[in-house]
Amino acid sequence: MLGDMRVPDFADVELAALDIAPHVVRTPLLRSPALDAIAGAPVWLKAENLQVTGSFKARGAFHALLSLRADQRAKGVIAYSTGNHGQAIAWAARQLGVAATIVMPIDAPRNKVERALAQGARVVHYDRRHESREAIGMRLLGETGGTLIPPGDHPAVLAAQGTVALEALQDLPEAALDNLGLFAAPCGGGGLMAGCGLVVDALNPGARLIAAEPAGFDDTVRSLRSGHREINAPGATTLCDALQATTPAELPFEINKRFLDGAVAVTDAQVRAAICFALEELRLLVEPGGAVALAALLAGVINLEGRDGVIVLSGGNIDLPLLQTMLQPTAAAAHGT
Repeated sequence: MLGDMRVPDFADVELAALDIAPHVVRTPLLRSPALDAIAGAPVWLKAENLQVTGSFKARGAFHALLSLRADQRAKGVIAYSTGNHGQAIAWAARQLGVAATIVMPIDAPRNKVERALAQGARVVHYDRRHESREAIGMRLLGETGGTLIPPGDHPAVLAAQGTVALEALQDLPEAALDNLGLFAAPCGGGGLMAGCGLVVDALNPGARLIAAEPAGFDDTVRSLRSGHREINAPGATTLCDALQATTPAELPFEINKRFLDGAVAVTDAQVRAAICFALEELRLLVEPGGAVALAALLAGVINLEGRDGVIVLSGGNIDLPLLQTMLQPTAAAAHGT
């Protein structure tokens, strides 16, 4: 149940933008002639892989910590995360002098764990197949008296995630904004899509809002179809470590079922192709979870129908050993082996 959680609105996104502007990067909108040719229409890439901490999560994390009272900050914060939200909370906590404990799966990419530790956070590991991160978070709350900052079910987090879309639509040329037909972004628990939905509905309701997920973790695809939050099958696997939510977060889904026009799923092979395309054609390093919307466009899973489209690259924190394995076939082909 949503309980006391307030559903944010567009005005909250505008206020969040003012609050976080001095602390985060206003990431660019990038173009690529090669991508435009493939899509058959202008594509505008919102490059959140260039954001502080390497993903859009810095926005929501900083805004949530800014919203805390002084006595709450003094008791510290707790967050559970597959990686990017944890890194972002650790960074925001260090900026504001707040103690942070991050609950992360034992199989989280090592680079994401190390970056949270480097920011001074305490990291508590758990087995995502047999333990509940929510239960561990509640236990830690009882021990510390701190404040839980979840990645999705938090109004201040969602409002700030919406600034991704606010910046994108503000920075589009007037002709492109008038011709905007699609806004697509990666979706795990749904917080990014929910925040962006508030913006797209307010500023350009004629544009289609599409969520992209990895196959096997297509809970939003199925939840939109059924009308209630679906759960992913135990044992599902994906390259997209950042998008391994068990089910859509409650508050984001309340927003997404109002504003989303659809959701699509892409395979690991399509994600690999998108990462290689971004590196080779765009000179951008994008992590698997950050590349799913681009993957959907490249694979023809979503179609711009001749109109401008905004695609969010939500993060760039790829594990380097994983990247190396992806690039080996490309390198071999380039050398004729």
